[in-house]
Amino acid sequence: MPKQKTTTYPSVPNTNQTIFPRQVAFAAAFLLPIGKFLQAPSLLAQSAKGDILLPVILRFLIEALVLLSVLYAAARSETTLLQRCQATFGKWSPIFYLLFAMYYLFAALLPLLDLEKFTYAVFFDTAPTVFYFAAFFLFSGFFAAKGIKSIGRISDLCLFLFLLPFLALIIMSFTEADFSHLLPLFGTDFSRIKQGIHVTSPHFSDIALLLPLIANCPFSKNNHTKNTHLTGGKPIFLGYVIGGVLTMLFFAVFYALFGTLAPREHYAFAKIGQYFPALEIIGRVDLLFVYLLTIVLLFYTCLPIHYATGCIAKTLHVRRRTWISTLLNFALFLFALFGNRFYNRLYQVISIRLAPVFWIVADMLPLFLLFLPKNGKPFSTPPNTTQLGGKKSTKENANA
Repeated sequence: MPKQKTTTYPSVPNTNQTIFPRQVAFAAAFLLPIGKFLQAPSLLAQSAKGDILLPVILRFLIEALVLLSVLYAAARSETTLLQRCQATFGKWSPIFYLLFAMYYLFAALLPLLDLEKFTYAVFFDTAPTVFYFAAFFLFSGFFAAKGIKSIGRISDLCLFLFLLPFLALIIMSFTEADFSHLLPLFGTDFSRIKQGIHVTSPHFSDIALLLPLIANCPFSKNNHTKNTHLTGGKPIFLGYVIGGVLTMLFFAVFYALFGTLAPREHYAFAKIGQYFPALEIIGRVDLLFVYLLTIVLLFYTCLPIHYATGCIAKTLHVRRRTWISTLLNFALFLFALFGNRFYNRLYQVISIRLAPVFWIVADMLPLFLLFLPKNGKPFSTPPNTTQLGGKKSTKENANA
């Protein structure tokens, strides 16, 4: 009778669930900025006025420091952050997965309300029934049931879906933009700058949306190896810098275009190109670019739902996430259905009263990754991976 052996979990994750640095960088550069193009410009214009770029710059500096900390923690070992967290916390890991699942569900509420209002305002001439928005949850339910690699593929796609229409709208808006509206610099009281940062906390909590991608991205210090997935965090950080520059360009053009009327102009990216003089001759081609950016907005809105589904699957130790995705999306559909009438109240509660939740979970909690052991070896004796009678039986958990 052959001797029973126990095999160890491979040090490299399943390639079907691998996120590459290019995809994380594209997500930071071309997917995350779209979440700031709906309500954040008008909110910051109301608080900071002509100094609208100042709170944006300060917020990006904070997020960049947190991102550098996370990348440094990830680059200290060839073992992924996800594996090291599981090895460090052991049986307590489900508690942290559940914590982040609750956060991602909480973070999905405002984007859902914004997307619903934006859809009804831009794509319908008359008031539609509330069930039109249910189609979004069919897509979200399918997307959330997929693995982490689906986000990587979408990030690659967003390079074209975001960058080309974004640049087209910016160029079209330049003809009517008056950048003197941004002057004088530092003409707004700093207390109003802080108020703008506080109110827009949900829109600038970027690291929490990048954290699952970085946690599944393997780092390697073997620069000579052809199969090296990541030799450092430079591509990811560079992608985030590009996303920050594009966001600041958008905010500057937005305020230069609308000036003192900016606080009343919601859903900014749907409006900045409509004053292009040639539209009177060639028609509303700017709407084509708005439609393309709306596809990116759909992907962005699905991100926290996808993450919440993955975290709950990790908490419950299940591999197939279909039923979890179905239940979550049905619950969120009910929230969008009945929360629509309380939009202003919910927005004030989440973005103002509960803003510290975003600071604590999205910006402070990731800093504790710096204290993870450098050479963690997770799953050294996995209960579900054995070799019996010379045949291997392997069961891998899906990445969150």
